[in-house]
Amino acid sequence: MAGKAAAVALEGVALRYGPFTAIEFISFDVPQGQFVALVGPTGCGKSSVLNLVAGLVGPSEGEVTTAGRPVTTVNRECAYMFQADALLPWKSALDNVALGPNLRGTSRPGALRLAREWLVRVGLRGFEDRYPHQLSGGQRKRVAMAQALINRLPILLMDEPFSALDAQTRALMEQELLTLWQEQEATVLFVTHDLEEAIALADRVVLFTAGPKAALKGDYAVELPRPRNVVEARFTPGFNDIYEQVWNDLRSEVIASYERQRA
Repeated sequence: MAGKAAAVALEGVALRYGPFTAIEFISFDVPQGQFVALVGPTGCGKSSVLNLVAGLVGPSEGEVTTAGRPVTTVNRECAYMFQADALLPWKSALDNVALGPNLRGTSRPGALRLAREWLVRVGLRGFEDRYPHQLSGGQRKRVAMAQALINRLPILLMDEPFSALDAQTRALMEQELLTLWQEQEATVLFVTHDLEEAIALADRVVLFTAGPKAALKGDYAVELPRPRNVVEARFTPGFNDIYEQVWNDLRSEVIASYERQRA
């Protein structure tokens, strides 16, 4: 629709911590329903962008908006899935997943019903009463995904959510994410250091320069067909072309970051 506000927009955003400038004047926007992967060397501000959109930190300059509204406090339009498990260890899988609807005003019976449905959707039927320490790493990630998606919020922020998983479990979780995302039509900002993962999942890859004073270096459309199989996407015609294009621009930033860390 013409004139419709972007789901997420950053305009001239800088982020400083005292004399340290993490991000310097970044501008980009994300249409509703788009899956965007954020890539770049360690310390380039990718996670900071997620925190800005979530309203966990405020910009030092510029403006962050979601659906045209400035983000000035914790953004209730966002679900956030972190790299580390954010499950409450004293709650069962069922209660962890039900927590979001409960906090948003759903009755406890209603929240538990929804949570049971979501645990089934992520392949954890029969695990409702297990506590986080009784679950494998992949199972905890499934609980975390259900926890993030159950509220059906319009924006999903994901900070390297699958990086700690083995290759097989990671591929299964990536495929599960794509299936659930396509059902919900959420807008996704997905941070990853894995360029293959970024291209296999996303509609678009946004590349950051090495920090400090990170800026945008590239913005690449991933024009691979959907629905998409994560494993098979790597063999799809055009995948290698996109990979080579992004890697050619990313390589120098990785080297620059490495050299700064050695200095």
